[in-house]
Amino acid sequence: MSFIIKCLDCGYAAPYFPTSTNCPRCNSQWREAEYDYETLAKTLPLQLSGRSFDLWRYRELLPVRNPNPTLTLGEGGTPLIQAVNLGMMLGTPNLFIKDERQGPTSSFKDRQASVTIAALKEAGITEMVAASTGNVAIAYSAFASRAGIKLWAFVTSLVPAVKMREIALYGSQVVKVTGSYDQAKQVAAEFARQRNLYQDMGARTITSIEAMKTIAFEIAEQLTGLPGSNNSSNGKAPLWRAPDWYVQAISGGMGPLGVYKGFRELKQMGLIDRIPSIAVIQADGCAPMVSGFKQGLETAIPVTAPNTRIETLATGDPGRSYTILRERVIETKGTFESVSDEEAFRAMHVLAKMEGVSAEPAAAVAFAGLFKLVRAGTIKPNETIVVNCTGHTMPAEEFILGSNWTRDVQFPAKKQENPEEGLLSALNQVAPNRFPRVAIVDDTAEARRLIRRILQSQGDFAIFEAANGKEGLELIQRELPDLVILDLMMPEMDGFAVMDALKANQDTADIPVIVATAKELTPNEKSRLGTQIQSLLQKGDFLNDEFLEEVKALIK
Repeated sequence: MSFIIKCLDCGYAAPYFPTSTNCPRCNSQWREAEYDYETLAKTLPLQLSGRSFDLWRYRELLPVRNPNPTLTLGEGGTPLIQAVNLGMMLGTPNLFIKDERQGPTSSFKDRQASVTIAALKEAGITEMVAASTGNVAIAYSAFASRAGIKLWAFVTSLVPAVKMREIALYGSQVVKVTGSYDQAKQVAAEFARQRNLYQDMGARTITSIEAMKTIAFEIAEQLTGLPGSNNSSNGKAPLWRAPDWYVQAISGGMGPLGVYKGFRELKQMGLIDRIPSIAVIQADGCAPMVSGFKQGLETAIPVTAPNTRIETLATGDPGRSYTILRERVIETKGTFESVSDEEAFRAMHVLAKMEGVSAEPAAAVAFAGLFKLVRAGTIKPNETIVVNCTGHTMPAEEFILGSNWTRDVQFPAKKQENPEEGLLSALNQVAPNRFPRVAIVDDTAEARRLIRRILQSQGDFAIFEAANGKEGLELIQRELPDLVILDLMMPEMDGFAVMDALKANQDTADIPVIVATAKELTPNEKSRLGTQIQSLLQKGDFLNDEFLEEVKALIK
C-alpha cells in the first residue's frame, strides 16, 4: 500500500525513508504518515478475517512496504480484559485493561521497536542509537538482535540494574549516563550526530507514532460486540466501536499521540463514529504537561530536577510533544492529571489484588489517575473506559511493598517425636488461633467476593458470608463476629430487619455494623438507621480509604 509523509508545519508531502528526518521544504522534524483512507475503508475490513490478531494485521496502515515475517516476535494482539472487580469498586462497570504486558518484552514499547526495526531493516540500516529509561531499550534490543542491527542504548544511572543487564543480554551496547533522562537524550543525540547513525527521536519518529496507533485499532475491534456497545448517532452503526475514554500514563507523550492518530484514522475511514476522550496521566514529581495544561499554557514549563521514584516517567522537558498532545486532548474533551508516587504504588497493590494484574509503577500511574478522575466525576459511571497497562512490573522493590510484607516461619530443627506436631506448630505461626472475625451479608455474590478481596488485601480475617438477611442473622448469632458488613436490600429479610434483630439480642447488640448499599436512601430510611450503624457506604465507593480505615478502626 502506498503512503506519503506529510509535514505538520508546511503540509509538504514526500516519500518515506527512515534516515530522512526533516521536511525537505521547511526542515521541520514533525511529520506523519498518510494513507489512501478512502480505498482502505472499502478493502481493509474484507482482508482482516483471514489474518492473525497481531500488529501486522494492519500492515496497509504501517510505513513498511514489505513486512518481513522473519523479524516478528509476536508483537501486538494483546488482550483487552474487563476489570470486573475494579469496575465494581469504582462504580464503572464498563472498565477494560489493554494488557500490553503480554508483548515479547512485556511492554507496549514492543510495538515501537517492531515497526521501527522492520523499517530500518528494509532500508538497509545496520546500526542505531536510542536513549531510554529502560523499556524502550529492552524492546529495541530484542528486535534489533533479531534483525542483525547494532543498538547503542543510552540509559540514565537511575535505570534499575536488572533492566540494564537485560539490555546487555541481547548484545546491545549499554551507555550509562549519570544524569537525567533529558541529559541522556542530549548525549545520545550528539553521539549519533558524530557517527552519522540513525537515532530514535521519540514522538518525532514516524514509525513510533504509526506503531502506537495499532493499540487503537485493536481496542476498536476488541470492543465490538461487547455488552454496552455505543450506538451511532447518525443511525447507521459503525463496523467497530470506540471507548468513551482512553487513559494512559506518559513520559514524552508518544503513546497517546499514536493512539489518537489510530482512532482518527478509523473515524476517517468510517469504521468508528467518534474519537474517545484522551486522559493523560503523569507523576506529580515530574508533570510538566499537567502543570502547563492546568495553567492554560501552550508550551510546557520544563522540570529541571524530577522528583519521582518512577524514573521511567521522568521526562522533564517534553518539548513540542506537549503542544501537539494538548491540542489532541482539548479536541477530544479529555484531560491531563497527575498523581503522587504513593498513589501509584497503592494502585499497583489494588490492581494486583483485585484483578490479578501485576503492573510496573509507570502503568500504575494510569490507574491511580483513573481512580482520581472517577472520584472527581470527570469520568462518568456509565462510560466505557480503556486503561493502557503499559508494562509488567520488575522484581518488586522493598519500598513498594512496605514493611511486614512477609512472615517468618521457624520450622523446628530438633527432631520431633510426632512430625505432625512440628508442622502444626509452624502453621500456627502463620495463622494464629484468634483472627478478627467479619461477617459479610449481601445477596450479590460479586459484592461479597469484592468485599472479601478488599479485606484479604489488608490482613488476616476470619470471614463469614451469607446470601440473605435470614441466613445472615443466623450466622451472626452463631459466630458472634467482631464486625458485620451488611447490605440493606435483600430478599426474605432486609438489612433494616437484621439490625433490629441484632439490637434486640444482648449478645449481638454491640457488634458494629457497616452498611454497604447501592440504594440511595430516603431521609426516612436514614433516620430509621439512626445510631444503629457505625458507617454508611455506597457500593461503588469501596476503593475509598474511608472503608478500609473504618474496618481498621473497628477491628483491633
